[in-house]
Amino acid sequence: MSKELKTGIAVVLILCLGYWGFHFLKGQNLLEPASRVFFIEYDNIQGLNKASTVSINGLKVGKVSEITFNTDSLKRGKLVVKISLDNDFEFSENSIAKIYSTSIIGGESLAIIPSYVGKPAVSGDYLTGEVESDIFTSVGETLNPLKTKVERVIIGADSLLIALNDVLDLKSRDSFKRTILGLETTVSSMTNTLSSFNKMIDSTKGDIDIALENTKKITANFVKVSDTLATINFGQTVRTLQTTLANVNGLLSGIENGKGSLGKLATDDSMYNNLTNASKELEDLLKEMKLHPKRFVHFSLFGKKTKPFVEDTSKKNTSN
Repeated sequence: MSKELKTGIAVVLILCLGYWGFHFLKGQNLLEPASRVFFIEYDNIQGLNKASTVSINGLKVGKVSEITFNTDSLKRGKLVVKISLDNDFEFSENSIAKIYSTSIIGGESLAIIPSYVGKPAVSGDYLTGEVESDIFTSVGETLNPLKTKVERVIIGADSLLIALNDVLDLKSRDSFKRTILGLETTVSSMTNTLSSFNKMIDSTKGDIDIALENTKKITANFVKVSDTLATINFGQTVRTLQTTLANVNGLLSGIENGKGSLGKLATDDSMYNNLTNASKELEDLLKEMKLHPKRFVHFSLFGKKTKPFVEDTSKKNTSN
């Protein structure tokens, strides 16, 4: 073999090794058999790069082979990620390709969340792309609304302070100071009043203690009375009272019906008239005894006869 042939073979081998090494560094192994290719479209790939791993359920099944911009004018700015799968695991075209962070300091990978509903995915199909928020993105998404609210609060507080500064001119400030001084005086007066009240309470503490002691005694006596009342046979007392009331009702009923002396007096008009006439006659008798006592008490040494009582003559007599 000539020297020139050996040199040519060496050059060809070096070129082949260089080509293979170049693609190997890009994540492509030319010695491996042909693999399935899928495409995913993203608005933002969050730092995903070529040669990033592709996994299914945590198992590495391929890698990212190419990332380009979409050439469609209607989808300008969108990124198309091409992945190569060396595994023949089958999933449907409804599966999702999600970009996720592998560590806090960086490094993005792509995971296929397989779906088994629908047509099986074949090489060249487009899968649905999603991006999982990392911790910093999540914190940013959470703090952004809070930042907006804080900015609004600061702007509102600034406007309030400006308006307050406009309202509190020199005259208003002096009035506000006087108000504060008046409030301080009021608080001082209240303090003095409370101090006087405390002194009054201290001076009357003995009387209050005596009143409380008397209250205790009254309460104790009331307890004793309550105990005494509790031992009384109220049932027997009520029954006796009922019997008494029944007797009184019977007596009143008898009087109303004319039974007995009181009943006859209350219901018989003749007895009432007799008593009235007797009272009238007694009144006339007393009047006659007062006007002519000699007619009733007579004393004579010579035996002179007394004049008889004449009713007509007595009625004409007048009182002295």
